[in-house]
Formats: sequence, structure tokens, C-alpha cells
Amino acid sequence: MNIVTPESVGFSSERLKRIDRHMQREIDKGHTVGISTLLMRRGEVFHNAFFGWQDREAERPINMETIFRIYSMTKPITSVAAMMLYEEGLLLLEDPVADFLPEFADTKVFAGPDHIGMKLVEQERPMMIRDLFTHTAGLGYGFYQDTPIEDLYREADLHAAPDLAEMVRRIASLPLLYQPGTQWRYSMATDVLGRVIEVVSGQSLDEFFRERIFAPLGMTETGFWVPEESLDRFAAIYQIEKGGPLTPVNLPMTNHFKRARSLFSGGGGLISTLPDYLRFAQMLLNRGELDGVRLIGPKTLALMTLNHVDERLFPLAIGGNPMPGSGFGLGFSMVLDTAQYGVPMPLGCYEWSGMAKTTFWVDPVEEIVGIFMTQLLIDRYYPIHQHFKALTYQALVE
Repeated sequence: MNIVTPESVGFSSERLKRIDRHMQREIDKGHTVGISTLLMRRGEVFHNAFFGWQDREAERPINMETIFRIYSMTKPITSVAAMMLYEEGLLLLEDPVADFLPEFADTKVFAGPDHIGMKLVEQERPMMIRDLFTHTAGLGYGFYQDTPIEDLYREADLHAAPDLAEMVRRIASLPLLYQPGTQWRYSMATDVLGRVIEVVSGQSLDEFFRERIFAPLGMTETGFWVPEESLDRFAAIYQIEKGGPLTPVNLPMTNHFKRARSLFSGGGGLISTLPDYLRFAQMLLNRGELDGVRLIGPKTLALMTLNHVDERLFPLAIGGNPMPGSGFGLGFSMVLDTAQYGVPMPLGCYEWSGMAKTTFWVDPVEEIVGIFMTQLLIDRYYPIHQHFKALTYQALVE
């Protein structure tokens, strides 16, 4: 990868050194084990750095070839895939989800407890495709503790389903948390959208991604599992619980990437590398095209990166992480109010992150892509994403 001088793209080399110092401090303090950072402007990479370990116990340093669990950074890829079908006239945002997935036609809505358990009512209007993109479908995730419906999600053991079709059937059998379109709640909506892609395209999500996105973009290291011959490049993942030390994680949700599988989660199922995800992000910055290959039209991408959620519905937090100044579009969050957002990023920047603290953003105004990779599960808010963004923009001088 060719790296140009920061000054050639309007950045200060001296001020960028603050990124390196900050990330090394995070490693030294034991906040995470390994970090990689990358910045591109106007198609030129001007910063790429690595700190710490890919696998601390095996003493393998993190590097350009390290493979990461990107978890929810899968969602923007699924969203682009669905909008490719939209561009072919195969679905509309206003289409009822039940037109493609009939199991949702009779899904009831939770309306509070009653004397025999819980009160369930009919959907006031059908769940729409738009609701899946924007997390306003009324679905849950099983992560939260604030409603008995989330308990049902955990009991359904959704990620033990043999394939996406069965996972979605299980989801459809559970009550909605609220009426479609009436609240924003982070959820398994993008997994359901992935199943819509399968039904509409006649392909598995794995096949669609590989043939329509990964191969055209040259993303050879991205998929739903790590090939056996590449396992030595797969980053270990760590956790901090209740203020304790960093410890390796050995759970099904972190280990299932090590073997071939038939459940393709459009919400959080992919592994990737920093160079591979850069190809995807650069395509977005280029308004849907990269190296002569166009995946999606500029006007469609512009539609995706508008705010689609009424500010009265969109919360200031997700999973405990504050998101002031943000809105949500078709698969991304975006900056709506720079002052409230708290980082000097222009309006219109869009982004998303993953559960293991990976993140990326696209800035179409300053023509910047930023990517941050680590592998960390943590039980508290950890604002290293925001630090990386602030450290980037303080170094932009032209």
C-alpha cells in the first residue's frame, strides 16, 4: 500500500503523531491489546499505524494482514446489497416485509403486561423494508434487559439456527417490542434484511456478497469465516469486565468464525482485514464506484446517507454509548449537528461500528475515510472511536 506524506493531502505530520502517542498509551494502560489505524484523503492513504498485539499470548504483533471480527460493520455491506436490488426494481422502501417474508404477516406487537402474562395486539401498519434499514421495525436484539421481549430473544437462541431462513422464522414468531415506525431501537433488523436479499436474489447472502460485492471490489479476505490456512492471522479477542484486567475471550460468539457455517448474519457475521474494508469504504467515498466498478448509483447512495429517522424517535444512546448530534439513514449513522456531536466533522459524515470496537467513517465533504480496528469486548462505554476522530481532524490544516 502506497502511503503519501500527510502534507500532500492537507494534514500536518507533526499533529498526526498525536494519534500514535494516544494509541500507544491505550495499549500501555491495558485498555486493549492491539490497534490498527488508517486514514485516506482524496484516494491517498496518508496514515497507517499498528500498535500492540494481534494475539498477545502467542506474541503475534498486529499488522496489515490481521483478520478481524467486524461484527456490526457488516450492516453497511448488507444495506448496500439491499439497495442494489432496489436499483434493479426488485423492492421499494415502502414494501411490506411480509411481501417477501410471509411469516411477518401475523407477528403481534407487545402492548404491556396483563393478568395472564403479556398483552399482544395487531400491527397498526405493516413493517416496511425501510423499517429494517432504519431499526424502526419493532424488533429486538436480545442484548437489553428492559423488556420481557428481549428475554424471549435470548431464549430463542437465534444464533444457533442452522441458517438465516430459520433464524428469521424464529424472530417472526416473537412479538414486536413496539409498533413499526414508532421508535428507533438497535436490533436484528439487518439480519432480517439479509434474508430479504436471499429471497429476492435467489442466492444465499454469502453468495450474493461474494459475487456482487467482494469479487468486484477485490475484497478477497472478507467473508463469514476464516479459512483454515489463514487462522494464524485471525486476531484474538479480549474483554474487560467490572474493571478487571484484559483477558482472552473464548465464547461461541467469538469462535464460530473459525469454521465454515451456513448461518449468514447480515447484521454481524463478517470477518475482514483493514485493506479489504478500505476497498468498501473507498467505494462509498467515490459515490458508489471503485476502479471502474460501480456497485451503486450516486443518487441511491445519497438517499442512504440522509437521515431517515425523526429526531423524536432517535435516542441519544445505543448500548450505553452516547450518540448526540447523530441521525440514522439506510444502514449508517450520520452527523447532523457538529456541535452536539462533539468532534469537528462536517455535516453529512456517515459511519458505523462493530461490537469488538472496530469502526469506520466516510467524510464526503473533506474526502476522508477513517478506519479503526481492535478486538475488544467491554462492559462500559469506551470512547476510543471519538478520540481517533478528534485526533484526525485536529491534524487537518488545509
